[in-house]
Amino acid sequence: MELHILEIIKAIILGVVEGFTEFLPISSTGHLILVNQFLSFDKYFTVLFDIVIQLGAILAVLVYFIKKLWPFTKDQVKNKATLNIWYKTIVGVLPTILFGALFASFIKDKLFNPWVVAISLLVGGLVIIFIENKNKTAQIVSIEDLSYKMAFFIGLIQCLSMIPGVSRSASTIIGGMVLGTSRVVATEFSFFLAIPTMFAASVYSLLKYNGILDINQFFILIVGFVVSFGVALIIVKFLIGFVQKHDFKIFGYYRIILGIIVLLYFLMK
Repeated sequence: MELHILEIIKAIILGVVEGFTEFLPISSTGHLILVNQFLSFDKYFTVLFDIVIQLGAILAVLVYFIKKLWPFTKDQVKNKATLNIWYKTIVGVLPTILFGALFASFIKDKLFNPWVVAISLLVGGLVIIFIENKNKTAQIVSIEDLSYKMAFFIGLIQCLSMIPGVSRSASTIIGGMVLGTSRVVATEFSFFLAIPTMFAASVYSLLKYNGILDINQFFILIVGFVVSFGVALIIVKFLIGFVQKHDFKIFGYYRIILGIIVLLYFLMK
């Protein structure tokens, strides 16, 4: 079967969308659902493709933070600090694993549609702006100061991101700030939480996938994976620098505008 150039273009566009939106507080799942209304592969391959490009984004986080997350060095003090980060991350991801096991299928069947995405974008944008306006002086200014209890509660708030359009990064970052962390700590911990959260969700979806790949589909997956990885790596670096000098209001306004546009589009359709 001949590989069509349009399929490669789709893979590139969707890879860019995933890499660009995964770690910004604007919802990658929501954006993929919206883009898939206009650009998508067949039903079953689309599911697999979305999983693979998500794995590309995860790899970008691991590559960027490899020195901070690699616990096997000659520096025992650093190794202990690194393992401490991993322990807190594992504690933080437990609520999502539990809620995901209980409600993932229901949410995917009932809530994965443009209407839910639009409303979630709109409401989430309002929440971000409200929280930023009320933001007080942070009590926790380093990952080392983050307690296991705090990590668990941030993970509990992350469960809201199971609703498409809410955004995993938005829920964890804003949740962390509400609980007293600095914007930088909340953002960094959000990156760390993404690794086991997204990996577990991807493996779960892969195990449920029953399709058979041909050589062309395999190539398309590689293209999407590489593009997603490259774009996500740029965004991770950008966001780390951005949060040191700016708040998240701009993302709140973006969510509100996009949510309104999507609602109007489907109301007029």
